[in-house]
Amino acid sequence: MRPPVLDSLFAPVSTLPGVGPKIAKLLTDFLASQPDREATIADLLFHIPHTVIDRRHRPGIAYSENGDIVTLDVTIDRHMPGPRGGRAPYRITAFDDTGSITFVFFHSRRDWLEKTFPEGERRIVSGKVEWFNERPQMVHPDYSLAPDEADAMPQVEPVYPMTAGLSPKTLQKAMAAALDKLPELPEWLNDAHLRQNQWPSFKEALTALHRPEERLDISPESLFFQRLAYDELLASQLALSLVRSKMRQLGGISRKPSGSLQRRVVGVLPFSLTRSQASAVEDINADLAEPTRMLRLLQGDVGSGKTVVALAALAQVIETGAQGALMAPTEILARQHFASMSPICEKVGIRLALLTGKDTAKERRITQEKLDAGEIDLVVGTHALFQGKVTFKDLALVVVDEQHRFGVHQRLALSAKGQGVDVLVMTATPIPRTLVLTCFGDMDVSRLTDKPAGRKPITTVSVSLDRLDEIIGRIGAAIADGQKVYWVCPLVEESEKIDLAAVEDRHRVLEQELRQRVSLVHGRMSADEKDAAMQDFKSGQTRVLVATTVIEVGVDVPDATIIVIEHAERFGLAQLHQLRGRVGRGDKASSCVLLYKGPLGETAGARLNIMRQTNDGFLIAEEDLKLRGGGEILGTRQSGTPGFRIARAEEHADLMEVARDDARLILETDPELSTERGSALRTLLYLFGRDEAIRLLRAG
Repeated sequence: MRPPVLDSLFAPVSTLPGVGPKIAKLLTDFLASQPDREATIADLLFHIPHTVIDRRHRPGIAYSENGDIVTLDVTIDRHMPGPRGGRAPYRITAFDDTGSITFVFFHSRRDWLEKTFPEGERRIVSGKVEWFNERPQMVHPDYSLAPDEADAMPQVEPVYPMTAGLSPKTLQKAMAAALDKLPELPEWLNDAHLRQNQWPSFKEALTALHRPEERLDISPESLFFQRLAYDELLASQLALSLVRSKMRQLGGISRKPSGSLQRRVVGVLPFSLTRSQASAVEDINADLAEPTRMLRLLQGDVGSGKTVVALAALAQVIETGAQGALMAPTEILARQHFASMSPICEKVGIRLALLTGKDTAKERRITQEKLDAGEIDLVVGTHALFQGKVTFKDLALVVVDEQHRFGVHQRLALSAKGQGVDVLVMTATPIPRTLVLTCFGDMDVSRLTDKPAGRKPITTVSVSLDRLDEIIGRIGAAIADGQKVYWVCPLVEESEKIDLAAVEDRHRVLEQELRQRVSLVHGRMSADEKDAAMQDFKSGQTRVLVATTVIEVGVDVPDATIIVIEHAERFGLAQLHQLRGRVGRGDKASSCVLLYKGPLGETAGARLNIMRQTNDGFLIAEEDLKLRGGGEILGTRQSGTPGFRIARAEEHADLMEVARDDARLILETDPELSTERGSALRTLLYLFGRDEAIRLLRAG
């Protein structure tokens, strides 16, 4: 049950005065934390201003700089309406002791202007000054008030990130009404911690961010911002710790086979394990031998050999007579894992099966019967297959590929498919340390840092789209030389139709220019069509594959040596790095061409520079964090970093570590959150939408 003290914050925004159905819908589309529910007052209050306007700046007309926002104490001189029906603006002149200024209005009602700017009277007017032909003017001032009403104008005005259709005034009015509903909440931080940091209460901190008195009040380093960021990080770390302790209580099974099957798997590989692969296998073996459940994150850059480590881990549990499962985010990837594991499994006697959405009902039934009978040791498939009716005789280990497309709750659902199921999660998205704590605070981490032997570094160049013909010419020469090429087109957010047109257009141009058949893969194609196109490219029937970002993860064509990424300026760093990892998988030198449309913005320029300078995914991830902030690090917004609304991974990394330790200590001393502070912490979890964790407490 949500604590009643939070009821006012969880009321829908439409209960605020002045927020009708239209504004409520805009706010919901923009701010709602739950996709299927109207935005709440808490959603609104957690929308933090990103800058302020200081309306205390009163230099006088003559001393107002071009582009400055100023507040002027003026006398209104005269009104000069434009000719009727004409397009000319309506002008009003005014003066003070230092000079005169013109206020300019387009499409405004004359009666309103005459009332708001009465001739011959004093007015306090605030807005942006622009000098035009050496004369100052102000287009549509923000405020015009009689001197005795001037207090109604905020001295320091917060400015919020906005959405189309919502005016700043409307948002500020709603925000003021929401602040009036903010209750005094029980204090969930301990006194010593509060005193040491000199932090205010939650209510004081949130009020100060929405009603700042100085520009510094809303900076991420301010005491107000730090207090709220810490609250949010603590809620996240506490929820992760609760999930983890629940997983531990559910008990695991100690699995200590002789290791002979694992040694056979490693023995049939055409190469020996790298140092970090061998150490990851040791970590996993040690976890499996413990009577608690394993929850381990295997982080490895593109092409660092995670699948081999996973197979070695699966061999350990299969040797004990239990079963394993490998989940991939897409069907292309599931098929690829199956294809790469088949020859090894065949040699060592592991019975492998593939479960995909394309299987006929009969094929699925046969696979299911074999799983129930224990005649399949290892099954590979996509997430969807493990959420439904699939059952196992004795599932012991689940390997989840590309964790960031997959959340804590699905992990819990999966673990319910067997007794004491161990979980190994793999990601090729190198995640900076701070974010590992954020998203995977409930996991142990192994990192693969070496590249397998024989891999050549990839040469990266950036080239303007103006030189497209030259690049196509070079691609032609490379193909004639026997090379294979990926050509990636970006997603153009506005509409899938445009994307499709762009990709199909590029495909047609390349077929014409290169005078040969070119493969095409995009999200709107059926699985069969995608498979056929990939197969043609793999087998060499086509030498060029044009694709949208569906090839981002895990597509493996070792003899592809060139990737061209069109409109590289539109991609995030992590995604560029993932795409580049599609080449350089064989023993030939490879290259990546970043085609950009100039002029480049500062951030886009910095991204392309980093790509040219390094192939190190972990370094790239740290840089990406600096450039973009934490929320977006793993690609798009839905990607599973807990989308923090206040805390910023790059600014509050030190607070993250403290919150993690604090959460551990809390659960050691008060595992059921039953003390007075525990009860306040439950309020915190509800407040930040981490109430799933409280259900775990109850389930226990």
